[in-house]
Amino acid sequence: MGLLGNELAFAQTLTPQEHEGVMALGHRKRYPADTHLLTEGDRSSHVLIIIRGWVTVSVATDRGATRLILGLRGPGELLGEMAALDQHPRSATVRALGPIEAQVISGDAFRRFLILYPRVSALVMRQLTGRLRSADQERSALASLTVLQRLAGRLIELSGVDPSGPYAPSAAGPSSAAASGPAVQLAQDELAATIGATREAVAKALRLLRTQNIVRTGNRMVQILDPALLALLADGHQE
Repeated sequence: MGLLGNELAFAQTLTPQEHEGVMALGHRKRYPADTHLLTEGDRSSHVLIIIRGWVTVSVATDRGATRLILGLRGPGELLGEMAALDQHPRSATVRALGPIEAQVISGDAFRRFLILYPRVSALVMRQLTGRLRSADQERSALASLTVLQRLAGRLIELSGVDPSGPYAPSAAGPSSAAASGPAVQLAQDELAATIGATREAVAKALRLLRTQNIVRTGNRMVQILDPALLALLADGHQE
């Protein structure tokens, strides 16, 4: 599973001429935190290029009000390209995590631009394919992995820690250096949404991780104390 992706953002893959051309197609707009920039099921077809800030990309699940966050997108990312290309309803909701600044481009103008710039069209298709593959992996994990496994894997990913790196504990347990180890700055309900679980289920899993001294929790924060053991849990090696 992966929320952050491992490729360059769309705008960073463009030549200066391509970047200038695509940005000239639209206008800059600011959105306050928690705004829905795009809404699942909506019939709009414009695209967005994030200039500043971060957003979540989420879809509804079959668990009532629970949503599954498929990705976190930041500066330079292209959003809404699927609806712009096939003119079908939006397949996901994009919500601002904080104040957002983005370039808004109409679907018609974006499609014409891709015809004029085949290389950019290929980049968009590659991005789209990668995101669809990632979304399939997220849905598969939702069906096949436990909440504890999904949570452990997500904490490893979002913290950016290498389980075999300097924070890995010794046989005696977490090292003293781990007391200032990496942390994930998300509230429990936000963390729950990244793995398609309820807040209650995530709270229960975090309690278990705390009792084993694998993590420490605070206000909108989960600190990783034992990355190696957390990685084992993510792989399904539960004791």
